[in-house]
Amino acid sequence: MGTVDDYLDGLDPADREAIGRIYAVARDAVPDTAQGKGYGMPALTYRGSPLLSVMRTKKHIGLYPFSPEAVDAARPFLDGVDVDKGTVRFQPATPPSDAAIRAMMSFRRDQIVG
Repeated sequence: MGTVDDYLDGLDPADREAIGRIYAVARDAVPDTAQGKGYGMPALTYRGSPLLSVMRTKKHIGLYPFSPEAVDAARPFLDGVDVDKGTVRFQPATPPSDAAIRAMMSFRRDQIVG
């Protein structure tokens, strides 16, 4: 178990399914991730840097790729999704597409590799 798995275990089923799917797509897009923390949040890390955190808040689920530019890279795939600088907000029934997640993760991976 790791920080992400522990976090998922504490969620209600609808949130766990939506958030777990995003982490699964991210792991597929960027192999060799590890579970850790980023800015105090459970996160996937890549080469020791935070790659992605997905957290339930009171009103929505927030997806944080730790890079406003990574969110911008996925904008073509985020029509109808609430996007702010460095954050994607959604409800469990309307998560961002796999293409959006893959675009963010590829961009963020390339930032980390630098």
